[in-house]
Amino acid sequence: MSESFRAILVSRDEEKKQSVDVVELTEEDLMEGDVTVRVEATTVNYKDGLAITGKSPVVRHWPMVPGIDLAGTVVHSESAAFSKGDKVLLNGFGVGETHWGAYAGLARLSANWLIPLPRQLSPLQAMGVGTAGYTAMLCVMALEKHGIEPGSGPIVVTGANGGVGSVAITILAKLGYHVIASTGRPQEAGFLTSLGAAEVIDRKELSEPGRPLGKERWIGGVDAVGSHTLANVLAQTSYGGAVAACGLAQGFDLPSTVMPFILRNVALLGVDSVMQPKEKRIEAWDRITSDLDMGKLEDITSVIGFDDIIPTAQDIVEGKIRGRVAVDMER
Repeated sequence: MSESFRAILVSRDEEKKQSVDVVELTEEDLMEGDVTVRVEATTVNYKDGLAITGKSPVVRHWPMVPGIDLAGTVVHSESAAFSKGDKVLLNGFGVGETHWGAYAGLARLSANWLIPLPRQLSPLQAMGVGTAGYTAMLCVMALEKHGIEPGSGPIVVTGANGGVGSVAITILAKLGYHVIASTGRPQEAGFLTSLGAAEVIDRKELSEPGRPLGKERWIGGVDAVGSHTLANVLAQTSYGGAVAACGLAQGFDLPSTVMPFILRNVALLGVDSVMQPKEKRIEAWDRITSDLDMGKLEDITSVIGFDDIIPTAQDIVEGKIRGRVAVDMER
């Protein structure tokens, strides 16, 4: 009989009432896949918080082992792409939503979803980055592709204390950008400036309904908030600028007008992290190893154990988490 391991299992009954339990599973219980990975590290993202708390319909297959990110070691492979003992990394592809994810001792996955863990990173460091940091890097790459350079002007980062925001600030500052951090926790201004933010503004300046066009304040933005915040960021973007949008913490609506787009030539760049092709994933992670200050990553990362995942999921949905959370599955 296979060795058992602990897992977090999200279920719901006939009345669609959700429950979350810690259960014992074996390898035979896992879903289909051609690579089995021993999960050494994972993380708690905002999406993971939504899955565990049921605050938003993230889970689309029941029951579900949540956890959209993992890093670990291959223990069995039927794919020529990976061999037993390889260190691998996964972000997205519906894992933790439609396919059992990271909050378990083992995960059986498709080889197409995995990339080699960068040699410069430990599994725990990679999960300190996680989907949030990887998404932040994709946003920076999108702005660069649009021609936004450090000399072009300031970049605003919304949700600055969150996972995407804190990593985006760190990367942009290292690359030489003038970063304006928008946060609902102004008492954290010192933390944000330590990451490299040149200015810190209160999110109230952006979170309420605003004018179709405002004063030009920045050439670009990284937005993980959506709704009125994104509308106001667009309205205050300078001529020819661009905003990379990757989240909806405030809401999925966009109460804007076409005016920023047709009068100021502003571009809205949608950034998805879930289904990015392997080449783009590898490029982003290569950039992370060179353009993210690992010392600052350590400063913004809290390390927890398996038993802390469920309460941390609640905290992240309630906006109580600063920076990144990495989970040491062997703790």
